[in-house]
Amino acid sequence: MKTSIFNSIWLRAKNFRMTRKVFSYPYILFLLFFVVIPAALILVYAFLDSSNNLTFGNFISIFTDGASLKVLLTSLLVGVVTTVLCFILGYPVAYILSRKKSGKFMVLLFVLPMWVNFLIRTLATKAIFVALDVELGMGTVIFGMVYNYLPFMILPLHTILTSIDTSYEEAAKDLGADRITVFIKTTLPLSIPGILSGITMVFIPTISTFAISQLLSDYTIFLFGDSIHTKFNNNLYGVGSVMSLIMLIFVVLSNIVISKVSGKQQQGGSNLW
Repeated sequence: MKTSIFNSIWLRAKNFRMTRKVFSYPYILFLLFFVVIPAALILVYAFLDSSNNLTFGNFISIFTDGASLKVLLTSLLVGVVTTVLCFILGYPVAYILSRKKSGKFMVLLFVLPMWVNFLIRTLATKAIFVALDVELGMGTVIFGMVYNYLPFMILPLHTILTSIDTSYEEAAKDLGADRITVFIKTTLPLSIPGILSGITMVFIPTISTFAISQLLSDYTIFLFGDSIHTKFNNNLYGVGSVMSLIMLIFVVLSNIVISKVSGKQQQGGSNLW
């Protein structure tokens, strides 16, 4: 019996080949243990009460709690405002740097703060506000969000802008278009994929973030991520799981909408050419 098992293992090891499929196994295991299983546990806990009995009370308590709904709306508002400000600030920076030879080095300077833990950056920002005697509130929270997530907008924009073939702009100029027309009709449409990527990388983390809002508002403003963190710390796993599912739904919907818009943009571009 032992000999047959050994021979079977030996034959499998002998016939083993390093294919592309083999390299996917570690990623499959990673997704299983750190994505699929946690998501399944959150889904299960959402339908359980403190006595592990099946219930829908966790959903009812969330959707009938005005405070939780207000926090959710505030989180979405902060996410939209942060994303818009990051785009307004990030696009001109990415565009200017894409036209300079030292652009890649300058982008690195924007990315360098990302290598520092975001809590340390946020605490340093808070210390600056306190030293300048700036009142902590929604304004400082928005500033902190933009400061932390602006590099996530600049990086994909710079990447797509530097990859645009300059012959398109030269052809538009040869046809008599001025700089503004060239930008609106050529550069901006071709940079749509970078814009959508930047929106995804800023909006989704912003609506689910925590700690930044508490630290930069002196614990007077709580976003949805802060509420989820508080629920789990207070052993309210059912309510916290429902809130996590709501946030997951918003993340999925955001990705679907952005993917749809990106697909239509690519289809429109192909029809144009």
